[in-house]
Amino acid sequence: MDASDPLRRQQAARDGRNVDPAVGRLAGEGSAQRASPGRAAAALARLERFTAERAREEAEGPSYHGLPVLKEPVWRWMIPAYFYVGGLAGAAAVLGAAAQLAGGRDTAGLVRRCRLVAAGGAVASAGLLIADLGRPSRFLAMLRVFRPTSPMNMGTWTLSAFGALSGAAALPEAIGARGLRRPADLAGLGAGLVGLPLVGYTGVLLANTAVPVWQQTRNTLPMLFAFSGAVSAGAAMDLWPPPGAGGEMARRFGLVAKGGELALTWALHREAQVERVRHPLGRGEAGVLLRVARASLAASAVLDLLRRGSPGLRIASGVLGTLGTLAVRFGVVAAGRASARDPHATFEQQRAGRGAAEVLRKGEAPGRMPAPRGIEATGQESVEHGAFP
Repeated sequence: MDASDPLRRQQAARDGRNVDPAVGRLAGEGSAQRASPGRAAAALARLERFTAERAREEAEGPSYHGLPVLKEPVWRWMIPAYFYVGGLAGAAAVLGAAAQLAGGRDTAGLVRRCRLVAAGGAVASAGLLIADLGRPSRFLAMLRVFRPTSPMNMGTWTLSAFGALSGAAALPEAIGARGLRRPADLAGLGAGLVGLPLVGYTGVLLANTAVPVWQQTRNTLPMLFAFSGAVSAGAAMDLWPPPGAGGEMARRFGLVAKGGELALTWALHREAQVERVRHPLGRGEAGVLLRVARASLAASAVLDLLRRGSPGLRIASGVLGTLGTLAVRFGVVAAGRASARDPHATFEQQRAGRGAAEVLRKGEAPGRMPAPRGIEATGQESVEHGAFP
């Protein structure tokens, strides 16, 4: 447009910006473009989600744009099933070793059943782990190192040793070789000894992660899993009862374990002191599973007290005990998944001073993060390094 245009002179005199009105005119190739109704609707939906997220953040506090801070565990159903089967096998080996030490002909049936359950559980545990890993070589790869600070590595070694010992203990029972009874007795005692860490190490494995609800209940989880394993062994003996006094021994073993597991499910809620971290334990899928677990365990314990030799009540107690301990394992894993998806759980735990800061002694400065020379722990180049490369 010519500078002598009266419209341009009028605009320049009014606000002094000397804006050419022709610039705002729709012309050229771009002027023919039309917005897609679908894309416009998608953009509007994104704007609404962003506005809703901002409103939620203002109400709940700042987070990481509403996105999870932690990666959700990718375990499939095989892992909580392994938690159950591994606990069952380890507790059965411990019960069998205790019955073996107690001695007497009346406990021989209980010892035999415990050895067979332990050996079968060891095989099933390895199968479940390999199914989740995808191929056997990944399981074998974990045996290339021995790292006491890694619960997963220690668990792999424990399961391998337990499988060998429980298999040796159950071999005479499986093939009827009476000449191997003394070595089998020694292997049964060894399986009972190794079965103790196998029962509870999976709780340590969960507690050693950064998932808020698992990390904050780290004192209760190992004990809960240990008692849950004992309940599963007692329930298995209800469904496959040994003859003689061994049946009564297994009933008492399971009854005491059910009381302990019930108490520890309540302790789990109490240990999670930060309210946002505690949410998954009482809501959603995990909340339903944990309530089912408590109801099943309580009903099974009542049936144990009332059954007085009734086969029907014994079987019902075994089914309810198995259901309860399965629900505990799946419920704890579901709570961890929900907790990892919630960014507020991560932030509120840190703001409450829980986690790594909790274990530092008062007045002790945290250790320096390892970093290459000349590079700060934050990744930035230090001033000294920049001045004298």
